[in-house]
Amino acid sequence: MQTQVSYLSDLKFNLETWRRELRFHYNEMDSFEEKLEEIAAREFSKSAMIPLEQFQNRINIERDAIAKLKHRCKQKIAILNKLKQNEELEPSYYDAQNTLMDDMRDYIKMHYAFKEEMMNYFLNWLD
Repeated sequence: MQTQVSYLSDLKFNLETWRRELRFHYNEMDSFEEKLEEIAAREFSKSAMIPLEQFQNRINIERDAIAKLKHRCKQKIAILNKLKQNEELEPSYYDAQNTLMDDMRDYIKMHYAFKEEMMNYFLNWLD
């Protein structure tokens, strides 16, 4: 039973860590939007504005993805919180947990690739 409690604690820790990371990325999008607004205010040529609009759309898409992942983490935490000490998790929970882990891994890779693109864009258009 101690192993089960320890394992559940580890699962909950992972989920809470992912939620904190997702919250950070969500807030980071605000900083990116501010920089995009700064570029837009300077009235650069169309060569600056087209990528700017694309980045804005991608920020909205990323925020939506973050919200969905946060919600999934929250649901999993709620399931863990409802378990009694001697109660076993259903096997489907583990499958869903692995799917969420894979989705988080994919999201993080995409986020950092997107962030790198934005940083390169900022280097080109901001002083």
